[in-house]
Parts: sequence; C-alpha cells; structure tokens
Amino acid sequence: MTELIRKHGGYRRLKTFIGAEIVYDATVVFCNRFIDRCSRTHDQMVQAARSGRQNIAEGSVVSGTSKKIELKLTSIARASLEELLLDYEDFLRHRGLPKFDKEHPFSQEIRLLGYRSNRSYASYACYFEQTPPEIAANAAICLIHQTIFLLRRQLEVLAQRFETEGGFTERLYHARQKRNSFERWEK
Repeated sequence: MTELIRKHGGYRRLKTFIGAEIVYDATVVFCNRFIDRCSRTHDQMVQAARSGRQNIAEGSVVSGTSKKIELKLTSIARASLEELLLDYEDFLRHRGLPKFDKEHPFSQEIRLLGYRSNRSYASYACYFEQTPPEIAANAAICLIHQTIFLLRRQLEVLAQRFETEGGFTERLYHARQKRNSFERWEK
C-alpha cells in the first residue's frame, strides 16, 4: 500500500507556501491599517490571501492520492493571488499613488529579501507596520509577484510529473493488474 500512496504533505517547506503565508500575514496588517474593516474590500483581500495559502497546503496534503486535485488547488492558489494583486493595484490607482516597476530601487530591495533561506513575515514586517500605504502596497505587490512566479514553476513541475508518472488511479489500476496476473499465474 505504501507504493500506492506516495509521500505527500511537507507544504510548510515549500517556497510557495512560505511566500503565500508572508503575503497573507502582510495583507491582514495592510488591510487593518489602510482599509475600513467593515468594507467588502477588506474581507475580499484577506480571503484572497488566505485562499492562496490554504490551497497550497491542501493541494500538498491531497497529493498522495490525487495529483489532479493537487494541480487544481495549486492553480486556485495562484488565481487567488492574482486576484489579490489586482486589489493592491486598484488600491494604488484609486488613491493616485505610484506603482513601482520591478526595476525601482524599492522593488529591488524587496525582491532581494526573497532569496533569504529563513524568510518569514518578520523579514518584511517593517514595510507593512511602519510605512505609508504606497510603500506597503508596493511591497505586497512585489511579494505577490514572487509567489505567483514560484507557483507557475511549481505548476509546470506538477504537470510534468503527472504526465510522466500518472496519478493514484493509474497506480491503483497497475497494482490490481499486477496482483490479478500473479494470482492467475499461481492457479
């Protein structure tokens, strides 16, 4: 049975999960600071960030028995973060605040933090807890772009593995075939 259900989980070590968790924590702080807590936008942004994080975890846990669902949930995580990205861009645009491009010195500073091996929300807290809204929003945009990039790569790898190795149903079918042919041989 151990061959059928392969090793799964371990999402807490995935760079995508770590990135999505930082985005989620940063979004909660950002929304509490700059968006009315009673507004629909506040709830939507926090839920989109949460969905990104939770779907990565759920996809990783289900991967032992369904690569198809893992792919789907990882894709949903990416879509949730894309939605959140639009919310941050809307925030800046509606307030007439600048959106920094990826070559902006501030964007470069945030992007470099992404290479830390032990990064967490604490690595970015000062950008969300002590800065004006345009700095916090641009920091979030950089983090989201990095996480979406990693999710895109993760989806490519998952799709390639699914194509070459198949999924649980195929492994189960082959195991049954193998057992049935062995039983026929014994008779």
